[in-house]
Amino acid sequence: MEIRVLRYFLETAREGNMTRAAERLFVSQPTMSKQLKELEKELGTKLFIRSNYSIRLTEAGMLLRERAEDILSLVDKTEAEFKSLEEINSGDIYVGAPESEAMGLFADIVHSLQRKYPKLRCNIYSGNMQDVCEKLDKGLLDFAIVMNYVDLTKYNYIPMSTQDSWGVIFKKDDAFTGKKSFSISDLRDLPLICSKQWVDHELPDWFGYDLKDVNIVATYNLPYNGAIMAKAGIGYAVMLDKLVHTGEGSDIVFRPLEDVPKAEMYIIWRKFQTFTPIADLLIKELRKNFDSRPARES
Repeated sequence: MEIRVLRYFLETAREGNMTRAAERLFVSQPTMSKQLKELEKELGTKLFIRSNYSIRLTEAGMLLRERAEDILSLVDKTEAEFKSLEEINSGDIYVGAPESEAMGLFADIVHSLQRKYPKLRCNIYSGNMQDVCEKLDKGLLDFAIVMNYVDLTKYNYIPMSTQDSWGVIFKKDDAFTGKKSFSISDLRDLPLICSKQWVDHELPDWFGYDLKDVNIVATYNLPYNGAIMAKAGIGYAVMLDKLVHTGEGSDIVFRPLEDVPKAEMYIIWRKFQTFTPIADLLIKELRKNFDSRPARES
């Protein structure tokens, strides 16, 4: 399986049309068609369902697309790393992060480093903890910003000097607007809007493992969408503070949860990882800024 052919396959999958994909990659359509047929023969399965005007992926094709995206991302990242080995003042850094106020602290450190090394480019991948850690484990990311429920023994890490507060977001004209804070017991009787990672991690710890009485009416991946559902009156969105606007002029309000622990944030990277010079410089800056608690390495 050649990298070049995987690029042909991925571009064709993205375009849904082999002719357009060939034009974008500056190869002839017959050449691309022949290469993709040979790829199907090599794998022993059909990857495309072809029609007169378009193609769509088979189940096997969808699996290969997922794998090809990771493979090509890793190839491109590796090539870029080798190019930057001799250039301490430039290079790409790949970081996975949830939506959190901690990202602002990280961004300030990157900005400070870019003033000294303006050719540094920071590439951010946003996703939930599982997605971010999977990409970090595969080598597709250099660093990740995570909450404390990740198994930190698997990684080197630096504790960040910040904690995010959990709370509830709901319509400004709601009957609970005058309420200054919520407790876990308050949530039991409310229709809740929450993220999948909250269901998997915080919710069992907060409520115990008997969750049959918890009324989850909607879930979200991005806090903005959770806030939109809360604004529509669908329910009460449980999320971290300061991820959406709830201040003056907003139609929604935030009230803290008073009896739950705050979310501690960490910067993690794989053990025994070899970094480019620019990534090493970033680690030094991170340690300098978060030196109140020691980094853990093994």
